[in-house]
Amino acid sequence: MDWHTWHDAYDNPDSYLAHRLTLVKDRIREALDAAPEGELRVVSLCAGQGRDLIEVLAEHPRNRDVTARLVELDPRNTEFARKLAAEAGLDRVEVVTGDASLTDHYADFAPADIVVVCGVLGNVVRADMERIVEYCTSLCRPGGTLVWTRTRHFDTPLQQWLEEREFEPMWVSGPEVEHGVGAHRYGGASRQLPPGVSMFDFIGYDVLDAREL
Repeated sequence: MDWHTWHDAYDNPDSYLAHRLTLVKDRIREALDAAPEGELRVVSLCAGQGRDLIEVLAEHPRNRDVTARLVELDPRNTEFARKLAAEAGLDRVEVVTGDASLTDHYADFAPADIVVVCGVLGNVVRADMERIVEYCTSLCRPGGTLVWTRTRHFDTPLQQWLEEREFEPMWVSGPEVEHGVGAHRYGGASRQLPPGVSMFDFIGYDVLDAREL
């Protein structure tokens, strides 16, 4: 999979990805609106071109309160994200080119007020999905918001795993839409993110789908 050209579908307003992007941006906007006063931190794993977070911050009245860290492996995507952030004047948005699974990218930054895990859960095996949810209890501060996507979220215990770890559902897309977007608020205790750990193995939905055939 070429994860740079994959993003081209965002430019087609009728595409699946464009529809999903709208739902994700709505969840990020709502999380910013509901966040407490003062400085805010946002992290995004496998951030791609950062269109979801950056496009919301570009027009949100609280954008100067936000320090964000986006981690993405493909340097073409991170170049796009940096340019997008610069054009919006978002000098507190840091874009890191690297393996988003590594806790070392977040250990000095977490816990965050908003954690964006979009385009990740559908590209890992089921066991890693649950591991990611577990690590989100350290990535997300108590009272913070986790925004996630997974197209076929009803065929896994994803919401059960979240609720077992004290993530309260705020909004989850229903079966009438295929986009699989959710926002959960973390009600658990603050936890330390361990350094030097890989949280998941990014396989890719195309490889996973081929395995199921």
